[in-house]
Amino acid sequence: MDDEIAMIADATARILADLADPQAVNAAADEGWRAPLWQALVDAGLTRAWLPEAAGGAGLSLDGGFEVLRIAGQYACPVALAETLLAGWALVQAGLEVPEGVLTLAPMRPRDPLEIGAGGQVTGRARSVAHAEEADFVVVTQGSRLALLARGTYQVTPRQTDMGAERGDVVFDGANSVALADLACGMEGVLRMGAAARASQMTGALETALAITTEYSGEREAFGRKIGKFQAVQQNLAQLAGEVAAALTVSGSAAATLAHEALDGDAAFLEVAAAKIRCGEAVEKGGAIAHQCMGAIGWTQEHVLQRFTRRMWGWRDDFGTEAEWAVRLGQQVASAGGETLWPMITTR
Repeated sequence: MDDEIAMIADATARILADLADPQAVNAAADEGWRAPLWQALVDAGLTRAWLPEAAGGAGLSLDGGFEVLRIAGQYACPVALAETLLAGWALVQAGLEVPEGVLTLAPMRPRDPLEIGAGGQVTGRARSVAHAEEADFVVVTQGSRLALLARGTYQVTPRQTDMGAERGDVVFDGANSVALADLACGMEGVLRMGAAARASQMTGALETALAITTEYSGEREAFGRKIGKFQAVQQNLAQLAGEVAAALTVSGSAAATLAHEALDGDAAFLEVAAAKIRCGEAVEKGGAIAHQCMGAIGWTQEHVLQRFTRRMWGWRDDFGTEAEWAVRLGQQVASAGGETLWPMITTR
């Protein structure tokens, strides 16, 4: 990690520790913390970190931005930092001005059918869009086109199941866009960036889940002993640590590849697919282990663990599930021929 990325990561951690401590947010009687947190992120340039300086951003490298998102995952960041970063990046790729405010993207489920008409009217339904209600603008991608829509031109229905990030189903009924452009990287490029972003966030959340579970196991007593002394619990913690290590490896590799390789290249596809698949698997296994070690207390609203696991499970399905990425990866390997598989793996 170079000095610039380390400095940005440290600033992110300090802001989130001061203004978005998960336990403090979890216990808050209202959302008075939200505005100061968002303003601090804006003032630090984090919400526009991926934008070039000419567009009013910090010009941070892609891998630097993914490191910011990993730190955000460690704090279960409760505002739309990741979504605003991704949407801003997509707007720049389309040559459009990035508006001030909270941004999000649609669709987050790649199979949700949205249509952008010739005049910029958007129709269709996007499921489980993160921060849909609080967003000032939503960036819609379809094929090789991108549309920017302002709040009030579409309808948001909050999701009944709380998977974090204030998710809602968004209905576009011929909504008029504020701006419309061709997107060189297409919806596929946004999908790859989004999948890598979610892999980074899942990794950070898993790191904190491991820390919470380890601390609890060193304090909780059963049958006159700390539960962390029992071999079965130690085995579970070792498995959880293994899942965290795997997630760190694949998400870091994907971030580095996107920073130095073409977004539309085979290397980027392989790394992003591997990261989304393996981090999704780590969330499935790691979340189960964490809650098993914590017992029923980890599921309660008062305990902070559920803030991380709910978000991890929501992020797992964004920008393609591990099953969808696995199918795509298998299709690419099969089309290239079996003799290419080993060189593809060993040259990364």
